[in-house]
Amino acid sequence: MAGGWSRDGAVQDQIDASVEDEVQRARSQLASGESATHCDECDSAIPEARRKAIPGVRLCIACQAALEKQETHSSGINRRGSKDSQLR
Repeated sequence: MAGGWSRDGAVQDQIDASVEDEVQRARSQLASGESATHCDECDSAIPEARRKAIPGVRLCIACQAALEKQETHSSGINRRGSKDSQLR
């Protein structure tokens, strides 16, 4: 149910587009190819189970956790013409 000047289904289209953007962002960050035997950051050995579970892995668990903690995450707010973004 859309209101005002928007057509029916416009809100769902925005939600779908936001979800698709986030899926594409996550897929772009996936590693691919040959897994490293040693971490690119600290040079510690990467366990074989991790290398098999995650193709293309380049970091040990500790370095990967540190990297993910540093990364900024999207706020989860839809900025595509939402009323909230227009009020700011």
